[in-house]
This record gives sequence, C-alpha cells and structure tokens, in this order.
Amino acid sequence: MNDRVTPPIHALPDGEAEVAVVLRLPWEDVARLGQDAGRLASQMQRPVTLDEAVSHRLRSTRPAAHAKPAGEQPPAVAAPSASVSSLPPRPAADQARQAIERINGSA
Repeated sequence: MNDRVTPPIHALPDGEAEVAVVLRLPWEDVARLGQDAGRLASQMQRPVTLDEAVSHRLRSTRPAAHAKPAGEQPPAVAAPSASVSSLPPRPAADQARQAIERINGSA
C-alpha cells in the first residue's frame, strides 16, 4: 500500500474525466448502491448501472473542505459503547444473499 500508483485518467469528449479504480466494499454497501441505482433509474426512466449510480452519488454529495496533507491523520474514532455487543462476522455467502435480496426488494 505504500507504493503510490497514479491510475490512468482519460479525458472524455463531454469535458469530463474518467478514472478507473477498484474498490473493495462490504455487501451492504453494494446493496445500497443497487438501491441508489434503482431510484436513479426510476427518475431517469432508463436502466442505470452501478458505475453510473456511484458517479451520480459522488457528484451529488457535498464536497469535503480540503484534503489533508499526507502526514496528517484523522481524529481517532471513539470506541463503541459497552452496550453494543460485537457480533461474529457472517459468512460471505450470507452477506451476498442478503445484499441481493435487498437489491431485489425481497428482504
């Protein structure tokens, strides 16, 4: 992770730029993106990909103030309260099934 690699950036004819990245997301986040894609498709009256839903979400959220310098760390996150029990992680197959059910609206 210490090796910095600049992903290729491509200029698009419409004046935007395209950067390809690979993200590892929990299934719950994928399910939320699927729901966002469904809402966006309903607004636009056409099919919408998850890529398009992510791009729309990134554009519609309020931009952060400014990036912090490389050496500066964010403030530490407070430990969870004692009343919150830690649950064992669920198998990936269960997470995937639940995410698909949420996307399909059957959960």
